[in-house]
Amino acid sequence: MAVEICVKAAVGAPDILGDCPFSQRALLTLEEKKVPYKRHLINISDKPQWFLEISPEGKVPVVKFDDKWVADSDVIVRIIEEKYPEPSLTNPPEFASVGSKIFPSFVNFLKSKDPNDGTEQALLEELKALDEHLKTHGGPFIAGEKVTAVDLSLAPKLYHLQVALEHFKQWTVPESLAHVHGYTKLFALESFQKTKAEKQYVIAGWVPKVNA
Repeated sequence: MAVEICVKAAVGAPDILGDCPFSQRALLTLEEKKVPYKRHLINISDKPQWFLEISPEGKVPVVKFDDKWVADSDVIVRIIEEKYPEPSLTNPPEFASVGSKIFPSFVNFLKSKDPNDGTEQALLEELKALDEHLKTHGGPFIAGEKVTAVDLSLAPKLYHLQVALEHFKQWTVPESLAHVHGYTKLFALESFQKTKAEKQYVIAGWVPKVNA
């Protein structure tokens, strides 16, 4: 039986998959494990009543397991791993937080109006740390040659970083961070292509935050 999952619809295009990296993380996990699922696209600016009944805070993703709707991508991917252990996506615990500060650093830099406030430097430090990790542990993925849960969490966020910073700040990841560039080969995975938002919808999703 297919797992039901509610994810964000695109801004201005409610019939198209939207730009939520946490929704993509859950979809990627289902794809990588070949779990059949039924996708419900939720228009975040006009949430249907039935959705608010299952997700009172109005957050996506939410997934239905055994007649119970579960929110929070951390919890969702843990349950998917327990229910569908093969193929295993478990990563070594010591790698679980690799790259975890990249997304908040990216958001700070994206929203920054002051080029000298240190937000760009803070993001570069986090990207350098990821590059160093990938170099030290052989890559191409965080735990080595195999994609694990930590990659499925980080890759959608790096995709947002790449698209949004290039559009809003004409900024790209420095070529010197060769291992980070190699890591973005993840974007070419069939599961990633199937679950990513188109660039125009990623940009549309960030407009309100950039203009805030």
